[in-house]
Amino acid sequence: MLRVAIVEDDPELRTFMEETVNACTDFILEGSFSSAEDFKKNFHKLSELNVAVMDINLPGMSGIQCIEELKPKNPKVQYLICTVFEDSMNLFNALCAGATGYILKSASEEDFIKAIKDIHAGGSPMSPQIARMVVGSFPQKKSNRDLLNDLNKREREILDLLAAGFRYKEIADKLFLSIETVRSYIRDIYSKLQVHSRTDAVNKLYNR
Repeated sequence: MLRVAIVEDDPELRTFMEETVNACTDFILEGSFSSAEDFKKNFHKLSELNVAVMDINLPGMSGIQCIEELKPKNPKVQYLICTVFEDSMNLFNALCAGATGYILKSASEEDFIKAIKDIHAGGSPMSPQIARMVVGSFPQKKSNRDLLNDLNKREREILDLLAAGFRYKEIADKLFLSIETVRSYIRDIYSKLQVHSRTDAVNKLYNR
């Protein structure tokens, strides 16, 4: 049996969650709490707890603060955030605090039950909106062509001269620039191409 606790300050929603958990033959409701402080106070009694369904915006201590404090005390407990918040900051803070799943209060009863089962089985359930946000938060790796397109006309000109084997002074003379200006351009080129040497920059140029 999967032992579940609920931490939710909205009485109607808390009652709905309690009824949903009690109606599932795979679950045992270990406790239901209206605040993080109440959950904390009783946490030592919940040694068999598997999953805690936690709101973020609670009176007093927030759900994120509560997870951050209690997760080290019993790492086996998995925390499923259930909230109205769908912004990246709350998501990031909750995951950093030790939450393993993040669903919205608008989730269906079926999705709510599935999320609890998934998190206990080792998954990281998330509402579709949240999952899209997580994917969108990862920077997309640019292709070499895209990186080269980030270079302005002068930077591309200098890169071509680098590829042709010209030294900094020779490039400076050819373009009527100071060596320091050429060095500055090359630093910018390396930064835009995400490289650290002439050889790597040239490889980016010819491996488009």
